[in-house]
Amino acid sequence: MRRLALLLAVLVVIGGGLYLVAPGLIGLGGAAPQQAGGGRAPLITAGTVAKARFAEEIEAIGTAKARDSVTLTAKTADTVAAINFTEGQQVEAGVILVEMASAQQAADLASARADLAEAQKAYDRAADLVAKGIAARATLDSATAARDAARGRLQAIEARLADTLIKAPFAGVVGLRNISVGSYVRPGDVITTLDDIHVLNGDFTVPERYLGLLKPGLKLSVEVAAYPGEVFTGEVASVDTRIDTATRAVTVRAQLENKDGRLRPGMLMSVSLLVSEREALAVPESALIAQGDKRFVFRIDAETKAQRVEVKTGLVQPGQVEILDGLAEGDRIVTQGTNKVIPGQPVTIDGAQDGKPVAEAGGGRT
Repeated sequence: MRRLALLLAVLVVIGGGLYLVAPGLIGLGGAAPQQAGGGRAPLITAGTVAKARFAEEIEAIGTAKARDSVTLTAKTADTVAAINFTEGQQVEAGVILVEMASAQQAADLASARADLAEAQKAYDRAADLVAKGIAARATLDSATAARDAARGRLQAIEARLADTLIKAPFAGVVGLRNISVGSYVRPGDVITTLDDIHVLNGDFTVPERYLGLLKPGLKLSVEVAAYPGEVFTGEVASVDTRIDTATRAVTVRAQLENKDGRLRPGMLMSVSLLVSEREALAVPESALIAQGDKRFVFRIDAETKAQRVEVKTGLVQPGQVEILDGLAEGDRIVTQGTNKVIPGQPVTIDGAQDGKPVAEAGGGRT
């Protein structure tokens, strides 16, 4: 029994010794873990600051309108005798589109012309006799009065007949007709429409804060739903003299070339108005670090250390931001991986991207 107790005591002592030795062996032979952020410089993407094109544009919605547009109506009550146009036809100014002369009016016109011719002959005879001293001056005065009266009657009939001839007041495209030959029309009845769509006007509104930038000649582009992806160009023709007090916006009128006639009055237009264009330093949006209302980038110095620099930004366009102050052309900056950088500490630059303009290295586009 005493031997058994002694044996157990020896085993306990030996086991404790092994326990004490084992941790020491593990500590000596194992690899110590690295501390977070210690030793290794973070891998980042860098680029060279370069200039890019920045265009300041105003986006607006507008409506296309014909440069000249009129609704042609009847001026007198009569029956349509002839229609001299087809729908959608291009016509010149002064062309007779519709004739509405009646037989009675034609007879009155012929009679008036005959009366004037006879009165002119009587005047010529009286003038000849007075010149020869055969007739008294009163005879010539009477003949003159008769001739002038006949001329007045003829002009009155011609004026009434002119109202029965519907002419194109300007060159343009004729719309749908609302009459037929034999139709009886009254004053004011719509016959057709006429639009000059060779050049279209496009009216759109712009907030009054942009008024100082607006002037005739500014270039613009237009898109319409009828032709997806296609861009039509034009320029500002005029700016309204008044600001709408309800919307605090000013109406701008553009002119659009429309030689092929595909644009039509009434179309809804998406307008992009170019108010300024310039070359300026740019960095990718991914390079910017925002802190409150301030913006920073990491500039890489000669020792490949990242220095945090405050910058002043300008216009923003897809992928790029204009830099007004804080950087110079040719500076190397961190374009990707800013979240891994510690100010003033070295960085490891991705060699495949190093030295490229920031527009390429950072993925921005003009």
